[in-house]
Amino acid sequence: MDYPPSLWKRSIAEFIGTALLVLIGPGTAAFKAVISAQTNYPTTLADIGVISLAFAIIVAAMIYTFGHISGCHINPAVTIGLAAVKQFSWSEVPAYLVAQLAGGVLGAFGIMVVLGLDGVTIGNLGATVLAPTTGYIQGIAIEAVETFILMIVIMGTAVDPRAPKGFAGLTIGLTVGGIIMMTAGPTGSSFNPARTFGPYVVNSLFGGSIHWQEFPVYVVGPLMGAIAAAFTYHVLTRSNLASTPSKMEKGKALN
Repeated sequence: MDYPPSLWKRSIAEFIGTALLVLIGPGTAAFKAVISAQTNYPTTLADIGVISLAFAIIVAAMIYTFGHISGCHINPAVTIGLAAVKQFSWSEVPAYLVAQLAGGVLGAFGIMVVLGLDGVTIGNLGATVLAPTTGYIQGIAIEAVETFILMIVIMGTAVDPRAPKGFAGLTIGLTVGGIIMMTAGPTGSSFNPARTFGPYVVNSLFGGSIHWQEFPVYVVGPLMGAIAAAFTYHVLTRSNLASTPSKMEKGKALN
C-alpha cells in the first residue's frame, strides 16, 4: 500500500468505517426497539448497556482496522476538530466529510436489510431524537459535552505522540460506550453528525418518523464540543502539537 495512503484510499476507509459504525451501533438500538415492541417490554438500563457495548466494540474495532490508513475519524466533528488545531489539512476535510456522511447512509441501509421494514417503522433505524423533556438548547449543550469528552480523549490517546502505544482504540471505544450509558436518554447520544444523518436520510425515504428540525442539534453541539476540546488540550499540555506529526494524520497508526 502507498504510504502515506492517498486521499482516495483514506476516504474509502472513512466511508467503510462509518458505515460499519452505523450498522452495528444504531442497528443494535433499532433491534432492541423491535424486540421491545414485540414483547411489550420496556427499555431498561441494562438494554442501554448492551447498546453502549455495541458502540464501544465497533468503534474500537474500526480504529484498530483503519487507524493506520485514515486515522479512523469516522465522525465529521472529529475531523473538523483536528483541522481546527492544525492536526488535519483543511483541504482534505471535504473529502472526509462526504465519505463519512455517505457511509452513514450506507450503514442505515444495512440496518434495514438486516431488520426489514420493522427496523424503519418500529426501530427508526436507531435514529437519535430529543426526549420530550429535552429542550433544543439543552440538547445542543448535551451533545457538545458528549463530544468534548470524546475529543479530549482522542487528543490525549491518539493525537499526542507521547501517548502510550496500542491503547487508543480500546480507550476511545470504552469512552464512547460510557458516554452513551450516561446520556442516551435526553438526546440519544449521537455526538457524531454522520451517525445521525444516515438513519435520518433512510428513514425519510422509507416512512420512518424523523424530525429534521432537530438535526442541527446533532451538528452544532458536536462541532462546538470537538473544537473546544481540541483547543483545551493544547492549553492544558502547552505542547506545540501542530509541529509534531499526529498519529491520526494521513494514515499514521493509532495502535
